[in-house]
Amino acid sequence: MIHTESQTKPAVDHADLKKSVLWIYYVIFFAVLNESVFNVSTPSIAQQFGLDAAGVSWVVTIFFIVFGMGMVIFGKLSDMYSIKKLITIGITLYTCGSVLGFVLQNWYAGVIIARAIQGAGGSAIPALVFVMVARFFTAEQRGKMFGIITSTASFAVGIGPVLGGYIAGSFHWAFLFLIPLPVFVAVPYFRKLLPQEQRKPGKLDFLGAILLGLAVSMVILFTTEGNGLYLIVALIALVLFIVQIRRVKEPFVEPALFTIALYRCALILGFLIFGTVMSVMFVIPLMLHKTYGLSTESIGLIMFPGAISAVLFGKVAGNLTVKRGSHFVVYFGLSLIALSLLLQSSSVGLWVWYIGAALVLMYIGFSFVQTALSESVTQILPKHQIGVGMGLFNMISTISGAVVTAFVAKVMEKEILNFPMHPLLTTANAYLYGNLILLLSFIVFSSALMYFFTFGKSTVQPVNEMS
Repeated sequence: MIHTESQTKPAVDHADLKKSVLWIYYVIFFAVLNESVFNVSTPSIAQQFGLDAAGVSWVVTIFFIVFGMGMVIFGKLSDMYSIKKLITIGITLYTCGSVLGFVLQNWYAGVIIARAIQGAGGSAIPALVFVMVARFFTAEQRGKMFGIITSTASFAVGIGPVLGGYIAGSFHWAFLFLIPLPVFVAVPYFRKLLPQEQRKPGKLDFLGAILLGLAVSMVILFTTEGNGLYLIVALIALVLFIVQIRRVKEPFVEPALFTIALYRCALILGFLIFGTVMSVMFVIPLMLHKTYGLSTESIGLIMFPGAISAVLFGKVAGNLTVKRGSHFVVYFGLSLIALSLLLQSSSVGLWVWYIGAALVLMYIGFSFVQTALSESVTQILPKHQIGVGMGLFNMISTISGAVVTAFVAKVMEKEILNFPMHPLLTTANAYLYGNLILLLSFIVFSSALMYFFTFGKSTVQPVNEMS
């Protein structure tokens, strides 16, 4: 059944929207930065509280769980309430969680609670920013903006461990909680610049949200801790979630959303590509330390050019998406990522800056793919489902970072790939890392084939203009 728009179209002041663009880039940087900034500080946190690996991992895991679910919830709420109101609530929660974490730095439970609040508030930013761009800007503007947004996000993910390592090493890990505070400055500007929407409030399916959140949480816990009970609970929660959204009048996620074949493909592609790149960012620092004996500062220096390149080429990705179409940009981006992984896997043990140069290609390619996929998703979703659809897409991509990285960590821990397989590797200490990165390149090749046989070469037919 085709839904009609039940809310009044907002009166858009294009001058105000133009002013809001820089604030959009500003807040997305601080939102995504917190995904990776705490990773390098976990040894210090474990030492302070006397925790084992499983205990300290909750500092990172709880953020990913709440952040991922929050993107879907805020995306759903954006279909019922104004973005201006929701982003104010989200940023306020984000800053409150940050202050609370710093104040409660000597109480482990308080740190976990604060990280959960950070995740809940921070999730509003990417969820609402993507809806904002899709709802208020033209197709040409969207392509360019998605390019800069995704490159800014890539830069934030890449610079997070470097910045986190510096702050935790020079001061104290608790100061990492204060990094998001500058984002609060954006609230009065969004209140002033965003259009006043008159949307029709609906009823939020709380049970559906809880069941989906439970399923996502259990999957992450299964991949990080390996307990089969978590997987069983995840499957039960998923089945109950499907039953729930099929029986209620206003489901948390409309079942019709999953009947869109291209959207299903985009979810899988987002999971595979984002998970692959995040796992490489996890493996490379470990490899540089173990194989080359580099310090944290030196590792950051090797990875920094790649993070910067994502910002520099983000605008290029957006312009290419507008001029050549999203398909061309996806293929080009996947080619760069695959080439980068092949070069990385073949350079382990050689001059370390070969790795650094290859990382530049990966960051650029990732920026291209994320830009084009985001634009494609906004085109294939019906207008009344853009909020929850983009939220679900972002959640799947984000959660994949935790899931695939945990899987890769298990492979490294058990040294499953520590044998001669890569034809160009001859030193024993290079086998594990080279073989692993080589296998990850095959995932990228598979993603390219999947995209070709689903999206193909034809232009995406937008359905979001349907009323």
